[in-house]
Amino acid sequence: MDWIQAVVLSAVLAVSWAAEDLSFPPGFRFGAATAAYQVEGAWNEGGRTECTWDKFVHEDPRRVADQSNGDVACNSYHLWKKDIEIAEELGLHFYRFSISWSRILPTGFSNQINEEGANYYSNLIDGLLEKGIEPLVTMYHWDLPQSLQDLGGWTNPLIVDWFEDYARVLYNLYGDRIKHWLTLNEPLIMCDGVYNTGVFAPGLFSPEVGAYYCNKYALLAHAKAWRLYDEEFKPKYHGKVSLANQLVWFDPKTKEDEALAELVIENCAGRYSHAIYSKEGGWPPSIEKHMQELSKKRGYPRSMFPSFTQEEIELIRGTHDYYAFNHYTSRIVRYAEEGEEFSTWPLGDAVDLNLKIEKGEGWAQGASSWFFVNPPGIRNQLIWLKQKYGDLEFMITENGFATFDGRDDQDRIQYYRDYLEQVLLAIKEDGVNVTAYTAWTLIDNFEWMDGYNVKFGLYEVDFNDPERKRTPRASAHYYASVIKSHSLDVPTTRNEL
Repeated sequence: MDWIQAVVLSAVLAVSWAAEDLSFPPGFRFGAATAAYQVEGAWNEGGRTECTWDKFVHEDPRRVADQSNGDVACNSYHLWKKDIEIAEELGLHFYRFSISWSRILPTGFSNQINEEGANYYSNLIDGLLEKGIEPLVTMYHWDLPQSLQDLGGWTNPLIVDWFEDYARVLYNLYGDRIKHWLTLNEPLIMCDGVYNTGVFAPGLFSPEVGAYYCNKYALLAHAKAWRLYDEEFKPKYHGKVSLANQLVWFDPKTKEDEALAELVIENCAGRYSHAIYSKEGGWPPSIEKHMQELSKKRGYPRSMFPSFTQEEIELIRGTHDYYAFNHYTSRIVRYAEEGEEFSTWPLGDAVDLNLKIEKGEGWAQGASSWFFVNPPGIRNQLIWLKQKYGDLEFMITENGFATFDGRDDQDRIQYYRDYLEQVLLAIKEDGVNVTAYTAWTLIDNFEWMDGYNVKFGLYEVDFNDPERKRTPRASAHYYASVIKSHSLDVPTTRNEL
């Protein structure tokens, strides 16, 4: 064989391998997600009581970019059958949704269960199962009953028991039909995002204290809920429980910033993972040491970083059946220069670490101010997690792209294509055990501080229509094609889909 033949054969084999490499492993599952406050509406119907987001947006509408709220949103409380039809059209293997705590427990406590609210979710679960779609349930997606917030919310240590009681109610109501549970969605945002900025409900600002106590009690609440299931419900129902972290990937700006990048990854991922997934448990040692030193510099008599007792370390450690995480974007980190000012929003600088966070050169931006595109970030994150915590099962529970209006959303299609390719590379070249991918989001919805200005939906929602008409975007057809073919070897342009 001469060299020309060898080159041709090599090229053919490379093309063949590349084509084969675009397929997902057998058993890999695709889903889409929503959250209760963002889609349900019916904020004061059917026995539901006020949550923190209700009070937050009603008190001052200017807190949201378009002065909107989730009072009606997508009206999924009344249009849930339509959402199931959409999930079926896409060919989803599972649909991730959250349960409104205040719709199930009007007082916030388990002394009174709201039958109408309980029936709403029961009907949704049954409707999905009838279509062969697995319901993946999130217990808490940021909408704390206001009655509990009035008692201190996530900075009150008693919330650990309140959440366990709430989890017990959900396990009793739906445990026979739910095989995958998520206790908390993005504790990084519900703690750091809230208390470090003050711009999320409940609108409190306590950057040096609040975020860290919330962090501790969120981990303990998750652990109690996990152990409750593991001891009392798993023997009967054989399901899996985890929590969904929000992970932003951080690259160093220069080689000298590598240690800093590792520190900020530990600060965001490690503070909400190390206690659960590491062999030793507790806080990441590098963060605990840094916070002890910082507390002294700031004049505190003891570390403002709350410690764990040995009993608490043992309670939290190992409370997982899989690792779930949401990922959207990446950042570049560098040391702050002397006298340089810090920003805390959006996705602002890490003041406690004395570092600046920037976007990478040439990264495209989505519709949200915090959103920049860096597909390799999701692969790097998966590799880091495997190296840090071992060969776990990983489920990507949110990933999606923010746009403005429009149905011909080629940029969203390209985002999904590029990020899914990186997930495939992590599976096939890095040996990461990724078993599921979840698109955010099924339908346009109330996007927190962006209101309805920003669109993440595979389906467009007409919020001027009383019926909240849902219309598939080009990305919906693309995602359905990926699911059906179980491969990325599908067309990406609207005309071909």
